[in-house]
Amino acid sequence: MQYERNRSLLTVKSYEEDLRAFEVYFKDLKIDGLTWETIDADIIRGWMESMMDKGNTATTINRRLSALRSFYRFALSRNLVASDPAHPIKGPKKNKPLPQYLRETEMDRLIDDMPWNDDIYINVRARTIILLFYETGIRLAELASLDDSSIDFVHHEMKVHGKRDKERLIPLGKEIMEVLEAYIDMRDKHVVRNSSALFVTDKGERMEHFQIRNEVKKHLSKVTTMKKRSPHVLRHTFATAMLNHEAGLESVQKLLGHESLATTEIYTHTTFEQLKKTYSNAHPRANLN
Repeated sequence: MQYERNRSLLTVKSYEEDLRAFEVYFKDLKIDGLTWETIDADIIRGWMESMMDKGNTATTINRRLSALRSFYRFALSRNLVASDPAHPIKGPKKNKPLPQYLRETEMDRLIDDMPWNDDIYINVRARTIILLFYETGIRLAELASLDDSSIDFVHHEMKVHGKRDKERLIPLGKEIMEVLEAYIDMRDKHVVRNSSALFVTDKGERMEHFQIRNEVKKHLSKVTTMKKRSPHVLRHTFATAMLNHEAGLESVQKLLGHESLATTEIYTHTTFEQLKKTYSNAHPRANLN
């Protein structure tokens, strides 16, 4: 680890501690003839189960398993063992964190509190950006790349360039159409554009990702104490709101631009968690022991 792979001393120490932990485990089993050379896959699986019983996270267990795998690969390459017992072992799956999103009441408060009759360009731009994220669920990069030509004011739709430059059309509701029209009208009166971009700085340049991200974070901070306050939170909020209002999963998949339905299904877990909370609060016997 240290001399051939040039790993840090801290990494080497961590690997050693993981291997020592396994050694303590299998020696405590007190099985006659059990050594590093005679360990089999069942012993390793038992070690993993014992770690899970003690409350170790999937991340910790997988890290220790990785150390053991590296050790046995090394030992096999040097003919120190006859076989690699760690090779067929699969670590526990990490629990994917549920997407963070704002409740509809929080979004309503945010939107209602934003100035609607403002004659300050950056305020109107911020309101338009927030609403467009919330009403379409597009990604940060997709919004940043929008041009005026991306918006079809006749057919009320928007053309978006997604990942791997795949195009998709997103329908636009009456409210967001009116907001976009008002924004463009103000922008063209107050800003000299140096770009075809829909959203530009007060100097007329296309907004950078970090500028849009900072704008969103500033306004989300007014209604939530969540650690994550990014444009992706608004994307999650859009998807969760759609499913809560009985939109089909495949429709949400197409609007979000997901290639796989499995990616969209994470939001069903979010809505189910919300359903459980509603049940727990509403049913008279839900919290009885």
